[in-house]
Amino acid sequence: MEYLYTIIMGIVEGITEFLPISSTGHLILADGLLGFEEHVGGKEFADAFKIIIQLGAILAVVAAYPGRFLGLLDFNKNQGLAGIRGLALLAITSFPAAFLGLLADKAIEKYLFYPLPVAAALAVGAVWILLVERFLPAPKKVGVDSLTWKEALSVGCFQCLSLWPGMSRSTSTILGGMLSGLERKTATEYSFFAAVPIMLAATVYKLYQSGHLLTGERFTVLALGFAVSFVFAWLAVKLFIRFLGRHTLVPFGWYRLALAALVALYFLISDSI
Repeated sequence: MEYLYTIIMGIVEGITEFLPISSTGHLILADGLLGFEEHVGGKEFADAFKIIIQLGAILAVVAAYPGRFLGLLDFNKNQGLAGIRGLALLAITSFPAAFLGLLADKAIEKYLFYPLPVAAALAVGAVWILLVERFLPAPKKVGVDSLTWKEALSVGCFQCLSLWPGMSRSTSTILGGMLSGLERKTATEYSFFAAVPIMLAATVYKLYQSGHLLTGERFTVLALGFAVSFVFAWLAVKLFIRFLGRHTLVPFGWYRLALAALVALYFLISDSI
């Protein structure tokens, strides 16, 4: 059962990390429904496990766009999202949420990492998606190479909303990009790229705090979750971009509303029993 639950959690992380439906929210809910913490030996190891599988999802983006990330390391290219210019834009986008996250990390974990706050965030994000898709004017910029520091900073400020579990980093950055004048697919691709530094920094920070739990006897569980998350995140990124070539984000908005209602109902009934 431990390996089965590990695979399920890896699939949940991989599929949801880059879709506008909140990976953190889904992991919290999956954990609560499966009793994952009890099966892997407690909350501390379960938290470390979630960090490791998130790293798998991060590396899946790099694997999906190898040319783009190699371009960031080519300092002879300083146009568009490449070289020093590209790294600077990603740093500008990452700074607001990283700074606020460091300040509010303990408060967020204390008050918001529970099913009902997650359900509320899912609902708020759903309404936001539906409103943006309904009323957003025509985009001004197409292609991630067209970004300037203004759009990068705007997306970074919107990314701060993702600190509320259930709101979703992808939702915050994609809608933030669209509200900043980016075409939907452009905003989504930049959301993928912007995820890497902020998530990598958060992962390294959490691993530093939880490193003592990553013992050899638990390596198989960690490696399995990492591999499953990597594969499903790669597939999700590829299919999501293809989906946006023909569709809007509206289906994700309705999905979030339905999920928020089910989550709230389930836990309200559970508390009353």
